Amino acid sequence: MRFYFIRHGETLANAAHIHQGREGGLSPKGRAQAERDGKALEGLGIRRIIASDYPRAKETATIIDAHLHVPVLYSPLFAERHNPSEIIGKSTEDPTVAHITDQIDRSYHADDYRFSDEENFADLKMRAKKSLALLERQSGGTTCVVTHHKFLKMLLASMLYRDRLHATDFAKLSFFNPSDNAGITVVDYHPWRIFSKTRWEILGYNEKVLRQVRDTITY
Repeated sequence: MRFYFIRHGETLANAAHIHQGREGGLSPKGRAQAERDGKALEGLGIRRIIASDYPRAKETATIIDAHLHVPVLYSPLFAERHNPSEIIGKSTEDPTVAHITDQIDRSYHADDYRFSDEENFADLKMRAKKSLALLERQSGGTTCVVTHHKFLKMLLASMLYRDRLHATDFAKLSFFNPSDNAGITVVDYHPWRIFSKTRWEILGYNEKVLRQVRDTITY
């Protein structure tokens, strides 16, 4: 089974470098990005869209579906990592905010470390496991998944490492692999690979140019 994972289009908060919570819609650029992805995915046999239930992901999915005309399922399993309340609505360039995000995302810490009221690594890993189980149960065909920056990285890291994934591994993977708004990641799931460490195969990551996306899927 093939999956196209898409980070939602740019939001007004993304453009202003503001940490956001659940709310917030796409910017004009973000809507154009979603339109671009919709055109890129036409004719690829996609049978369904599964999207986060956050407004920015739902808006992205709606724009993409105008090109695909398939059923759309919204699930909180694919929502973004819940940020600590201390940083929501604040600039990413604020020194205090930067210190908090460094503590959570860039420093090595135990899997159960929690700064305050955020969804920590252990929480996120468990939700990714449930999300992958949902995707593995799809009835065949190709699926488009619209999700978010941090959670997309957790999904991919969980595909690669499964239960062997720890916070230190995730910090390194996340730091060295940026995820852009509306980037497309192409992944295959091989249910018959019962003796492999993972049944998931990442074919292309964070693709932004339509030609690159179409080249990737011919591998």
